[in-house]
Amino acid sequence: MSNKSHVSTSKRIYYFGSKLTEGHRGMRDLLGGKGANLAEMTSIGLPVPAGFTITTTTCADYIKAGSKLPQDLITDIKANMRRLEKETKKIFGDTKSPLLVSVRSGAAASMPGMMDTVLNLGLTDKSVVGLAEQTGNKRFSLDAYRRLINMFGDVVMGVDHHQFESAFDKVKKHHKVTDDTDLDEDGLSELIEAYKSVYKKHTGENFPQDPYKQLEKAVEAVFKSWNIPRAVTYRRLNNIRGLMGTGVNVQSMVFGNMGEDSGTGVAFTRDPSTGKNEFYGEFLINAQGEDVVAGIRTPEPVSKMKKWKPQIYQQLLKVKKTLEAHYKEMQDIEFTIERGKLYMLQTRTGKRTGAAAVKIAVDMVKEKRISQKTALLRVPANDLNQLLLPSFDPKAKRNVLTRGLPASPGAASGYPVYTADEAVARTENGESVILVRKETSPEDIHGMHAAAGILTSTGGSTSHAAVVARGWGKCCVAGAGELVIDSKRETITIHGKKIGVKDIISIDGSTGDVILGDVAKRAPAFTKEFRTLMTWADRVRNMVIRTNSDTPKDSAIARKFGAEGIGLCRTEHMFFGDNRIMAMREMILSENTSDRRAALKKLLPFQRRDFEGIFSAMNGLPVTIRLLDPPLHEFLPTEEKSQRKLARAMKVKFDHIVHRVNQLHEVNPMLGHRGCRLTVTFPEILEMQVTAIVEATINCRRKRINALPEIMIPLVGIDTELAMLRELTEETIEKVIKKKKYKGKLDIPIGTMIEIPRAALTADDVAQHADFFSFGTNDLTQMTLGYSRDDIGSFMPDYLEKNILEYNPFQTMDATGVGQLVEIAVAKGRTAKPKLKCGICGEHGGDPESIVFFQSVQLDYISCSPFRVPIARLAAAQATLLNQQLALFN
Repeated sequence: MSNKSHVSTSKRIYYFGSKLTEGHRGMRDLLGGKGANLAEMTSIGLPVPAGFTITTTTCADYIKAGSKLPQDLITDIKANMRRLEKETKKIFGDTKSPLLVSVRSGAAASMPGMMDTVLNLGLTDKSVVGLAEQTGNKRFSLDAYRRLINMFGDVVMGVDHHQFESAFDKVKKHHKVTDDTDLDEDGLSELIEAYKSVYKKHTGENFPQDPYKQLEKAVEAVFKSWNIPRAVTYRRLNNIRGLMGTGVNVQSMVFGNMGEDSGTGVAFTRDPSTGKNEFYGEFLINAQGEDVVAGIRTPEPVSKMKKWKPQIYQQLLKVKKTLEAHYKEMQDIEFTIERGKLYMLQTRTGKRTGAAAVKIAVDMVKEKRISQKTALLRVPANDLNQLLLPSFDPKAKRNVLTRGLPASPGAASGYPVYTADEAVARTENGESVILVRKETSPEDIHGMHAAAGILTSTGGSTSHAAVVARGWGKCCVAGAGELVIDSKRETITIHGKKIGVKDIISIDGSTGDVILGDVAKRAPAFTKEFRTLMTWADRVRNMVIRTNSDTPKDSAIARKFGAEGIGLCRTEHMFFGDNRIMAMREMILSENTSDRRAALKKLLPFQRRDFEGIFSAMNGLPVTIRLLDPPLHEFLPTEEKSQRKLARAMKVKFDHIVHRVNQLHEVNPMLGHRGCRLTVTFPEILEMQVTAIVEATINCRRKRINALPEIMIPLVGIDTELAMLRELTEETIEKVIKKKKYKGKLDIPIGTMIEIPRAALTADDVAQHADFFSFGTNDLTQMTLGYSRDDIGSFMPDYLEKNILEYNPFQTMDATGVGQLVEIAVAKGRTAKPKLKCGICGEHGGDPESIVFFQSVQLDYISCSPFRVPIARLAAAQATLLNQQLALFN
């Protein structure tokens, strides 16, 4: 039955059928995910309509050749069509027994709805008569033909879908019907002629009556769709890189719209929202597959199939069992029932929420399907973000307007918007918005990504909106059929209640509730499966996970999330309280050391109290405290009104304030008087901060709180800077110990941030004076690439779109350039001090891809924001496993 052939990159087409199947699931890079899985399902005996796949390399060749099909491709297509005709006992374009095919895209990475599909291909004025005779259903045949003209015109020839819709409305009006399904045979014949007129008007040519011309144009349209804006945007948003193009799957048609004994559906072998092990999906009776996915009609839950076709339902449950046993993974399937017979049209790894991913992975270990290590690699680390999302407080009052289908969990509130562009624009202006649509389409992808949540009036839990939202962890309610959406007037009406642009609405993706007004939200609770997965991750990972935290509250949250210390405590954030900022400004405005010390004396108690709170929250765990880093001008007001207010409060002349602000002005402050340079000029700042740290440590120790501070000196570029400031730090520590008469051993490590390229290149010299290195990758990236992170918005989108850069280097580590400096610094530092502790405290500490790099250069710890600690824990375990796999290959 199966003949899995050797992969040949020169071979352009791979056939799958009952007598010959040339591909298999290991060929997804060449055949695309859809093509590889169609071949695989055929091989394991599932009922798959025969067909063939044109390779992704052919798509790449087409693009390289300036959008020209390879010369030999049409010959290969015709040879495989003859094979398909023999297997199906039908002839392509025949007037008696016509073979119809679907033409679908399929890349190596799943991109639901992003590229093009054409159904019913091969119908012509003559073959539509043959199809009517073959099926004994003239109305069905005419309906299939009008669908082809519409889809071919829209997808292949670029005729706006609304042109066909307008023609449809006129014909329905003429025949005095409202629903599409009420149009009789005469009406459909009239509609076909109307569609042909629309086609000719907008393309300048007749609808092609040569089926092979249809097929050639459709294949080319799928190749072209690889680079259409929505597909490019989807790949960028989902970090899909390095693919050659899309495969094209040409498959014999089966029809779910042949009557009340036919249907079509989409299902998941487990619930993609919760992960529960139950068959989950939707179906429509007498419909084609696109009707379900596009959300044009609201489908029925697949469980209701038990009453309609119990034998088909039982067959689907067997398919579920077969696929999970074979793939050892949750599957997303598409199926069609033609006159009571089941056909499988697709299987792929199902997109799921973060919560579902965790539950499915843990459950499959319990079911002995996969190992713990496989389970850890199954859950995308960033998807844990979704488990940390808030939900609505159950005690909060809800003015529920209606209820739709809970398509993707979460809680979202915002102003309703009706276009994707408006969603993007208003989000960029700082507003929270809910994208409201009858149904979403792939063209809405940028607005869906920007919006806080998505609400549709049609479609179900397997519609485009639902699938994409779940993949992103975006809250979505679909199929809220009581919504009356007027996008022109920008209103929603529900039971006579009109919602305008100034009204806030809330949606609950777990219940489907649509609510008027904002609703109080609450923090998430961790499931037992989440705790299990985190336990497995902690056993596997090598790197310690710390957090960036400046307050006791954030420290407590981070510890709850599993942080093993603080890798960055920014002391400057502690100076912005009402009482503190005045003392800070007094210090900055001082013109001599005595006045500065007097002002710093006022700040010391605030700093000490803050440190005591953080030490208490992190009892027994290390806390790395960075001494003052930003330039002093950041603490002074720049507007005249605020400057005059400051002058009055400090009882100094306004001119004095202006003079000092002008004195502190720098052309490039990020490269100016900041970091360790401040304490070289004003050593009394360092003395105050170190005094506060040591006094807080002693006070905590005396209360039996095990405070473990580490002092970090920022922006060191020259080893002599660190040598001088380390000496001053050690002297200050000793003075405080004597003053406090403390007899215990403090042993406070003193280290530095490596954020200047010179420090990385001379790390062996810097390490002579450091107990640890912490890489400040934000500044290190700025200084290495020469990009101001505050100004990249003007050019970074172009760099990403034109593939000059694969990703934003401030989000994902530039391993080749900046990473090389990290690698050099670690190697040189440990040459000087073999046990030198090295970590990272920049924003990259919470990015899974960057964490893989940090594991490869053997950092001891990574530090990230509190809410990314679970993500970093899992990503660090995955990085360890990936490095182990690489070691095996090497």
